[in-house]
Amino acid sequence: MIMNSFVELTARERAEAIVDKGTFRELLDPYENFRSPHLLKQGIIAQNDDGMIVGKGTFNNKQAVVISMEGNFQGGGIGEVSGAKFAGALELALEDNKKGIPTQPIILFDTGGVRLQEANYGLLSISEIQAAIVELRNYQPLIGVIPGRIGCFGGMSMTAALFSYLIITKEGRLTLNGPEVIEQEAGIKEFDASDKVLIWNTLGGANRVATGYADYLAEDSLEDIVRIIGKCIGLGIPVHRSTKIDAYENLLASINPKENLTPQGLQEYMKRHGFLEKDYTVKKVISNKKDHLQKQLPAQVIHSRGRSWFNGIVGKDYVNKSKIDSVMCGDISLNGEVARVITVVPDENSYYPRAKGGEVGLEQGWEIARCIREAMREDEGKVSRPIIAVVDTPSQAYGYKEELLGIFLSCASAVDAYASARLAGHPVVTLIVGNAISGAFLAHGLQESYIISLDDDKIVVHAMSKKSAARITKRSISEMDKAAADVPGIAYDIHSFNCLGALNHLIKVNNHDAPLNEDINLIKAELIKGIKTSRENGNTLKYRLKTENAIIYRALSIEVREKLKELW
Repeated sequence: MIMNSFVELTARERAEAIVDKGTFRELLDPYENFRSPHLLKQGIIAQNDDGMIVGKGTFNNKQAVVISMEGNFQGGGIGEVSGAKFAGALELALEDNKKGIPTQPIILFDTGGVRLQEANYGLLSISEIQAAIVELRNYQPLIGVIPGRIGCFGGMSMTAALFSYLIITKEGRLTLNGPEVIEQEAGIKEFDASDKVLIWNTLGGANRVATGYADYLAEDSLEDIVRIIGKCIGLGIPVHRSTKIDAYENLLASINPKENLTPQGLQEYMKRHGFLEKDYTVKKVISNKKDHLQKQLPAQVIHSRGRSWFNGIVGKDYVNKSKIDSVMCGDISLNGEVARVITVVPDENSYYPRAKGGEVGLEQGWEIARCIREAMREDEGKVSRPIIAVVDTPSQAYGYKEELLGIFLSCASAVDAYASARLAGHPVVTLIVGNAISGAFLAHGLQESYIISLDDDKIVVHAMSKKSAARITKRSISEMDKAAADVPGIAYDIHSFNCLGALNHLIKVNNHDAPLNEDINLIKAELIKGIKTSRENGNTLKYRLKTENAIIYRALSIEVREKLKELW
């Protein structure tokens, strides 16, 4: 064992070691016996702390809460109990800070993202964690550490991208889609999951710091990590990278996606053109995208439910507020007020071709964020307009360049914008008309304060495609389907998702693919209701644990939060 190695410590040892000696107090320790019943139903051995360590103590003599993930249990995946512990602790820290009790959050990541054996429980939990982060970082700088072992993958990489400061070791990895998932979805030529050198050079800590996707590269030692955490706290609250839309949109437009791009090449390019400078301006680089736009084929309008419902709600003669064809954004008059509607659609001419099919990719995440923040700026000092997300997303984009260029940050920028809009008084309503999969759904649909969906058995909601989920969990698709009968959180259909309590209303219409006028009018009436209800509830996500279904199917999420509050 390396002397004072931080990587080799367990999650509990890491949490206790970070705070001042003798001050650590664990909340909801294993003796409280909060373990996942969803794992037990699938014949999987559960753990009494569910792999999530939450504790309070002091850091440099100031009150802190430490959250640490155990990568050795279920790959550090986020399920219902672990997610509720994480979200609940942040929510309590937020309450403290609002009351004038400074409480510093320190998060120790070691996670593969959503725990696929609990799937949609994990998706909901991560969205609630993200909502708490965006609000809490207005009071304290949020410090994240990615020591190593598992790293930080999936929806949790998007979560990490929302942090004020990220500290990572060279053993750490930070990425949205794991190499095995990319290989499964896009082929071995896109990303060879057996090429360890490629993986570490692309996703590893050294490259993430060199390209600005993380802030500090730490040695694998407790002393160095504690030193850097103290430094970050002293720097205060920064301009968060997930809000730097112009800089990253310009970077993406200046890269030629058809040319080979190595991690070292990206580092040199970003350094040469000043992308990592604090005073970066978008005038520094000439976009390669101009030539692409001139050479591209005539626009082919590809049918998708997202496009059909957007056109039905907004009208075909709308003024597109988006700068890219794969994101549609328009304003409408709804019940006497302006509302902004946003959707992601297929585009055969997409600059980054892995996002041709309606996926949320590098450009799409940043553009969603730009459309939202534009509305926020226009509405300053006025009534905050409603924002409506029309969801038909097959997934996030899978590709080597997507990971190298930080698709996790692109998706996080959309999360950040939706959550910030809610906090600024904008009712944010989701309308699910097609599939809602994985990180794409987190980015575009799960930060909303009211969610409605078409009542259609063809709609799929999940953390990952069936083939990839089967590969990662080492189960057959038939085994997964059988388990879903007992655990609605891992099922793929919209009715099972509805059981979890996040949906406000399932709506029957005449035509799911080509809505009729009466269908559009029915949906508009429900959107108006959703806007009103969202405002009455303070535009928060708290309603999710108060619905009839949530009281039954997310009872543990509620119980964990209540017990945490008692022990706080």
